[in-house]
Formats: sequence, structure tokens, C-alpha cells
Amino acid sequence: MSIDDAPTTFQPPEPSRGLHLYLKTLEVALNDERITLDEAIILSLVSRSLNIPSDPETIEYCLSVARSQRASPFDEDEVESWDSRQQGDLAMYQAALIAALDDDVISTDEMAIIEALQEALGVQRHEHALIEEAIRATATEDEQGRRRVDRLNAFITG
Repeated sequence: MSIDDAPTTFQPPEPSRGLHLYLKTLEVALNDERITLDEAIILSLVSRSLNIPSDPETIEYCLSVARSQRASPFDEDEVESWDSRQQGDLAMYQAALIAALDDDVISTDEMAIIEALQEALGVQRHEHALIEEAIRATATEDEQGRRRVDRLNAFITG
């Protein structure tokens, strides 16, 4: 038996605030039972910002929890302890908003995700307005022709 033939056992991600936020965002994206390309881009940025692994098994696990096909890995006390805003929340929210504004239009699906993040992260209307204004003030493309979301991806992945 080679190493390639050895069975692998999937270990779901440990329950964490990041996983909780990602699953809440994923649930909103699945409200209409499909994920659009725009939603997928936002979800990808959110998962990377929250250090959620992007391997197929983890994605399938998260989809099954978000669709209520698998029990939630969280208990109520755990979730309540994550209510306060933490360092990096606004940066993650800004990343999601950059992705939503990539084509300068926020679709209904994208807005649902943004609103879910606003609620989960406690982002106030005035904070959203300031972040959106700052994003819109940046060039849609840089001198090399890279879009905002591509520049953000490059920044996140190092």
C-alpha cells in the first residue's frame, strides 16, 4: 500500500468565531439555493480573511452545515461569547465590500451577504458609508490593469 492509497480521514475545522462568521455568510448566500460567481468571490475572500481552509472536504463540510444537513458545531454559549467586534473585522468587511463593488454594482445577492456581515460584525451605517466611499475613491484598475478585487487577492495571498 503506497501513501497515495492510504485512506484519509477528514477532520472538520475546529469551532471558532471565524468558522461561525463564515457559516453565517454561507447560509445567506445559499438562501436562494445557488451561489453566484459574485457571491463565490465574496465567500472566497471572507474564508481566506478568516483562515478557513479551502480544501474540497472543508468546503463540502461547510456547505452541509449551512444547508442544515449536518449539525452545527457550535453551542449557544460559545456563539454569544463571539458577539463583540474584534481586530480585523472591519478589514474583512472591507474585503467583502471591495469584491461586491468590483463591477461598481452591488447585486441583491451581494447586498444580502454584506448586510449579514454588517449585522454579524456590528458594522454601523456610517462605518459602511465611510468604507464604501474610500473604496469608490480608489481606481477601479491600477496602472497594470489589475482590478480592485485582483489587487486585494494579491495582498491577501501575500
